[in-house]
Amino acid sequence: MPGNSETASSVRQVLDAPSPRRLVSSRKVYEGRIWDVVSDDFQLSENSAVLTRDFIDHPGAVAVLPMNEAGQILLLKQYRHPVGMDLWEIPAGLLDIEGEDFVVGAARELAEEADIAAGTWHVLADFFNSPGSSSEAIRIYLARDLTDIPHHERHERTDEEAEIEFHWISLDDAVTAVLAGHLHNPSAVVGILAAAAARANGYRDLRPADAPWPAHPKQR
Repeated sequence: MPGNSETASSVRQVLDAPSPRRLVSSRKVYEGRIWDVVSDDFQLSENSAVLTRDFIDHPGAVAVLPMNEAGQILLLKQYRHPVGMDLWEIPAGLLDIEGEDFVVGAARELAEEADIAAGTWHVLADFFNSPGSSSEAIRIYLARDLTDIPHHERHERTDEEAEIEFHWISLDDAVTAVLAGHLHNPSAVVGILAAAAARANGYRDLRPADAPWPAHPKQR
């Protein structure tokens, strides 16, 4: 079995890092209500051919894995039209408020979608939703020390969110659901597996809620 020093060295070797390339031109080819599509011409090296890639220019998002004192997590069922399915997800939303802190946005989404506030926050994982076609970066938080938001302060959910259903499930059962192919929402899958891994040492290795997020395209 590798020792601690070998493990640390191996982890450092698989660190994603920015890779600046020569941008020849960039233009917006579609302006949407939430995100745009841009077309970039760029070169991998000084003498290489110019490549063109179209992709979704996305503001990014945050997601929250709420966990109660019994170690259960909250999943929400919501209809997603592009795939035509009701998906079990975790609370999540866009980073579409200018200047809003990431964890503040996560707390807002937790309140709006689940009627819950949390006293303890940690970063579970950061990931790109579809890096070959979108700049969307997502940060998942673990939220604990939960309290219910009073009824008179709750957000009024509309459209697809009005149909949201709630289900508390043990983390072990959620992992089983992921591995069985029952869950497909990427934030839920990543969050559940990350929480299961972090649980092994009592969540002590998780980053603080205000940990830097340099990989987010809007932060570079």
